[in-house]
Amino acid sequence: MKTILVVDDEEDIRESVKLILESRGYNVEMAENGDDCLKKILSAKPDLILLDIMMPGLPVDEVVKQITDINIAFMSVVRISEARKRGLCTQDNIVDFIQKPFDVGDLIGRVELILGE
Repeated sequence: MKTILVVDDEEDIRESVKLILESRGYNVEMAENGDDCLKKILSAKPDLILLDIMMPGLPVDEVVKQITDINIAFMSVVRISEARKRGLCTQDNIVDFIQKPFDVGDLIGRVELILGE
């Protein structure tokens, strides 16, 4: 079973994504900010991180610099061009950008594609 770490400061988003992905057979862990994410990856060993761009705490660009061996898909209301301007989409392990609000079918399809399922 593949593990996905959902990182978002909004509890309703975390819970919604968790329910959607668990219904597809994924193990889902949750973190509420970048600091929490960095702690959770040590124990959860996720196959994919769904990471919100705009969160309090450690800036997301600092978080992704510390994660080089796990695929990351940004999940944000920030537009992709804005994220590129911020230099957030430069690492090889950043594999997708999911626009919020997202379509459930699109989210599932993208996750399955990233995880090769």
